[in-house]
Amino acid sequence: MSYKQELQDLMETVVKEDGSDLHLAEGRSPVIRVGGTLISLLKQPALTKENMHGIVEEVLTTEAKSVFLKNKEADFAYDFKGQARFRGNIFIQQGRMGIALRLIPNKIRTLQELNLPPIIGTFAQRQQGFFLIVGPTGHGKSTTMAALIEMINNERTEHIITIEDPIEYVFKPNKSVIDQREVRIDTPDFYTALRGVFRQDVDVLMVGEMREPETISVAVTAAETGHLVFSTLHTNTAANTVERIIDSFPGNQQDQIRIQLAGSLAGILSQRLIPRISGGLIPAYELLINNSAVTNLIRENRVYEINTVIETSSELGMIDLNRSLVELVEKGEITVENAHLYSTNPKQLEKLL
Repeated sequence: MSYKQELQDLMETVVKEDGSDLHLAEGRSPVIRVGGTLISLLKQPALTKENMHGIVEEVLTTEAKSVFLKNKEADFAYDFKGQARFRGNIFIQQGRMGIALRLIPNKIRTLQELNLPPIIGTFAQRQQGFFLIVGPTGHGKSTTMAALIEMINNERTEHIITIEDPIEYVFKPNKSVIDQREVRIDTPDFYTALRGVFRQDVDVLMVGEMREPETISVAVTAAETGHLVFSTLHTNTAANTVERIIDSFPGNQQDQIRIQLAGSLAGILSQRLIPRISGGLIPAYELLINNSAVTNLIRENRVYEINTVIETSSELGMIDLNRSLVELVEKGEITVENAHLYSTNPKQLEKLL
């Protein structure tokens, strides 16, 4: 059997089992993640060094191999028979190669299919502003962002540019014109690509991830100057996100970015995927919508008060994570134990349950 066939058989298993991830490493049987749980494919023999080298030859381009040899890790994307894509990362552990692959389905699901509230769709109707989707790795940030971009694609005539590392969901232009750029293949880095959008007649910008202050600064400026910008960050809450953005800048630049962010921020969605009692995963979420109160808190460096605004502003459409968790418990979707596990404020959750 060829290494390509061996890899594709494993990917087929992930797709058939409705899994999300595939883990490969020398000396170990392949492992898949289904419904948040890791499952070893013990009927499969442990992968050898030769197996791993063969798989690497299949998944990595010449350029990605060069990055891997230099950095001992590299990101990549792999097309699976035109049916789906896998976002991958190859790395070294204890001198051996490991590969983690995340399934990216071809079908872009709607907010309704993702069990997300309709109010999130209002951010896809805006003409400008900065909307962030945050949360831990593997909790559906890219999938939610893709749903919003696809909503714009189907409902509005806009020029959409995505900047990703690597490209995950592949969009088919409908009413909108969509250009997708991959870091290191289509552009040297996020910062260079972001600077270029101001000369590319863009309406909507999607930045796969904001990794450094230069990228954040240009993205915020784009939102200030009439563009609708979507991006993600690995943060836990809306307040944490604002703090992380501001703290990523040197002290002498923080007042400026604080003022810019206060004026350009549209909202922040923080989400978690929680094991469902009936099987699979379901999201719990926190939603911050920027209004005059939030703008003032950011501008006056009182970010710690944002949580209180969210908790007391449900009539404005804001969503508190604990209330989202309580609702899922009351509907019989998740256990009380998991609600506590995923809450960022368990003491307050206990009062609500």
